[in-house]
Amino acid sequence: MSTLTYAVRDSTTMLRRNLKHALRYPSVSLGAAMMPILMLLLFVYAFGDSIGAGMGGGRDAYLEYLTPGIIVMGVAAGAMSTSIAVCSDMTEGIINRFRTMNITRSAFMTGHVVGSVVQTMVSMVLVVGFALAIGFRSDASPLEWLAAAGLLTAIAFAVTWLSAALGLISRTVESASNKPLLVQFLPFLGSAFVPAGSMSPGLRWFAENQPFTPMTETLRGLLSGSAIGDNGWIALAWCAGISLTGYLWSRSLLNGTTER
Repeated sequence: MSTLTYAVRDSTTMLRRNLKHALRYPSVSLGAAMMPILMLLLFVYAFGDSIGAGMGGGRDAYLEYLTPGIIVMGVAAGAMSTSIAVCSDMTEGIINRFRTMNITRSAFMTGHVVGSVVQTMVSMVLVVGFALAIGFRSDASPLEWLAAAGLLTAIAFAVTWLSAALGLISRTVESASNKPLLVQFLPFLGSAFVPAGSMSPGLRWFAENQPFTPMTETLRGLLSGSAIGDNGWIALAWCAGISLTGYLWSRSLLNGTTER
């Protein structure tokens, strides 16, 4: 068997381990879906009329605007479980046992990342289903829905690799749950809830130049069936950069070249 074949086999084993953990503790996966759903309900039914009127529409128009932002926010929030799971394995010593076994070193992280992406995407299916149930409607074609799913997978993959690295540098599970908070907070400072053009100059500049704004605008364009302009390429570039940063950082930590 080739080195690549061994790596794929070991990564599949680690993925199966993490998915079994997810099935054993379904509250973690459901919790990742509940927060975006609650945020959707809060903003649509508590603030939807006033914000929608300010944007030149009503509650239904605001629901169409808000849903893509909530979905992206939910993808970012789902990464917290990865940081906690990785830190838990590190502090409980299971990683030391893995190092003594004849398995590919990268398989440990690959299993965590892919498993988390699968859980996040399942949670987002629940969020989209709930949004459709309360009135969200999309003009996207099947190809645009497929592109939207691909974009969300890329975002989840990027954020999860970064969160995995944050889990590796955390000394306790509590600190691992706090470190990804900045990633989860960034969508609030983008165009997820209101257009960036309606913000003050300083905040508008930040919103327009942070990663989650082009991601949100790309998803919004795909789900509405409208043009996405350069946002698609910018979003994918951000995903690639964040993924590579998280992967190289995690690899460095696992190889022991960075102090934990």
